[in-house]
Amino acid sequence: MLSACTSTSSQKAPNIILIMSDDMGFSDISPYGGEIHTPNLQFLADKGAKFSQFYNTARCCPSRASLLTGLYPQQAGIGHMVNDRGTPAYSGDLSFQAVTIAEVLKEAGYSTYLSGKWHVTPYEAEHPNKKNWPLQRGFDKFFGIIAGAGSFYDPKGLVKDNDYIPPHSNFYATTDFSKQAVTYIQGHKRENPFFLYLAYTAAHWPMHAPDSAIKKYKGKYDQGWDSIRASRYQRMKELTLIGKDWQLTNRDSLVSAWHDSIPNKDWEIANMETYAAMVDIMDQGIGEVIQALKEKGELDNTLILFLQDNGGCEETLRWLEPKAGDPPPSPIPTTAFQSETAPRITRDGKVVKFMEKGWPGPADGYTAYGPSWANVSNSPFREFKHWVHEGGISTPLIAYWPNGIEASGNFIKHPGHLIDIMATCVDVANADYPQSFHEHQIKPMEGRSLMKIIEKEEVKDRPIFWEHEGNRAVRKGKWKLVSKASRLNSFQWDKYETIPLEAWELYDMDRDRTEMQNVAAQKPELVEEMARMWIQWARKVGAVPRPN
Repeated sequence: MLSACTSTSSQKAPNIILIMSDDMGFSDISPYGGEIHTPNLQFLADKGAKFSQFYNTARCCPSRASLLTGLYPQQAGIGHMVNDRGTPAYSGDLSFQAVTIAEVLKEAGYSTYLSGKWHVTPYEAEHPNKKNWPLQRGFDKFFGIIAGAGSFYDPKGLVKDNDYIPPHSNFYATTDFSKQAVTYIQGHKRENPFFLYLAYTAAHWPMHAPDSAIKKYKGKYDQGWDSIRASRYQRMKELTLIGKDWQLTNRDSLVSAWHDSIPNKDWEIANMETYAAMVDIMDQGIGEVIQALKEKGELDNTLILFLQDNGGCEETLRWLEPKAGDPPPSPIPTTAFQSETAPRITRDGKVVKFMEKGWPGPADGYTAYGPSWANVSNSPFREFKHWVHEGGISTPLIAYWPNGIEASGNFIKHPGHLIDIMATCVDVANADYPQSFHEHQIKPMEGRSLMKIIEKEEVKDRPIFWEHEGNRAVRKGKWKLVSKASRLNSFQWDKYETIPLEAWELYDMDRDRTEMQNVAAQKPELVEEMARMWIQWARKVGAVPRPN
């Protein structure tokens, strides 16, 4: 399945492009059962390898930290968001005991570029500490945002290299991030290979897209979320992406049945039409990247990896709405950068309206598609972003490299995790992962190269672990032990030698990856064994004792 993938003196190491999308579900793109038009991702999937059991960390910041460093997010200092919660594992700032892929590959002779979202260091509008900005963490060039979310037309904290800048008049984040990635490829003139990290903000809230892109999906979602979810479930079975006997999970408790008199029906439909347009525009940008590689004669010797940071997001944005007594908004100067996650007024003077008061698409509407459509995005799984049930942590992974990966058409079912991306890059680049870097001792990478799995080498099962906001899980072979933080409300985290067995659920991932049949009561010894494994891991990475 794989031709020679280790570079030699007579063979140029491959370029590596890492593409990450934001707040998208397991089944949104067409290679994974979705109805959204994503022909370029379909091309990469058809001509490369695709994984059916690849995992992220359930949240944007931790996923990016893990992706960039090959460590669990707590080891990289970002066990939660980019705010300091009082322990090294939850400092909210990328650790200097970790190295980034860019730092490792730069030492191996690569040029390094980033276009898009950073979100592994605190955002500071005034006098920012730039020690963990991209150019200080191994990237030669950077265009994008330091913060995690914002308007697609006027994003919070837009940066060019090492300075904040205002957006141009026709700015749209997805399009501009794609164009900058293409510019980096076109401008790369040296003989050395390059590493490009293209980190989209699509399809994170707010639901923003041009009318011309949304029109393509008018009427596509009129039948409602129940019907779309059932259709995806059927396609996923036909693709052999999921087991034929796996049950479609129940409609989430936050989701009502679709019916003719559903409140704000047209608005609900418009949110999903806009979400689909956002994904479509991203796919078009990926197509432009592919075309740029073709024109440079570099496509065959470029490893392209596509994946997502977490499952579909159930959030609504009512917490961002203006409060009574807030001063009226006033436009910011055209020469100033945007410093707000949710601008109160657009650059052309329109007051921004939130959720049902606004309309998805334009800059003056600030909406989210909410739990009902996120439940569709995460088909066929349970839960959403934030949780470590499968709906929160499952991502597509597409790996394309004509010189190294032969298309098979089948899904690779061996589990993988974000910690494996660093090891894969080190492997294919023939790079050295350091023990120390810039006078800091570096933690050993936790992952292993995915090339061994793609090559169908015999790879031993290894446990994979999660902790996010107290939600926790461990995957060992076909077994997954998982629990919600809410099941430990009375548990004292300072006494963490064990976690009560009744707090855990146990699932057989071969027979029941949709987590519908909890067999913990039938296998108490296995539950205890895996729970102790989780505690040992949590101690090692700093997930316990818990911060405030």
